[in-house]
Amino acid sequence: MRAICCVGAIGLLLPMAGYAFGQDAAQGEKVFAKCKACHVSDADQNKIGPSLKGLIGRTAGTHEGFKYSAAMMDAGKGGMVWDEATLTTYLHDPKGVVKGTKMAFAGLKEDKDVADVIAYLKQFSP
Repeated sequence: MRAICCVGAIGLLLPMAGYAFGQDAAQGEKVFAKCKACHVSDADQNKIGPSLKGLIGRTAGTHEGFKYSAAMMDAGKGGMVWDEATLTTYLHDPKGVVKGTKMAFAGLKEDKDVADVIAYLKQFSP
């Protein structure tokens, strides 16, 4: 029985391992087209949303010159930092992660799209 459980667990983890290595920045740029109405990734320029240049490693709600919602600033004060894990959760359900955020986007439903957008954003972060 133990061998069956281990094989089953490995079978569940293998697709995740492939998924973790399957990030495609070029595809992420295409998915990011949904975000371009509000965000810029390659310049330090705020639009309707804050610039996402240098996002990875940034504390939530802290990009200079952008007026964040109280909820997003509170998330940052509470320790939220934009890393791969936080972005993965947030990009799936922004309003569920930061209740009260001004961001109107409903989120990305496909895990692959989220991973690809994160790969794309990583290009513009130190």
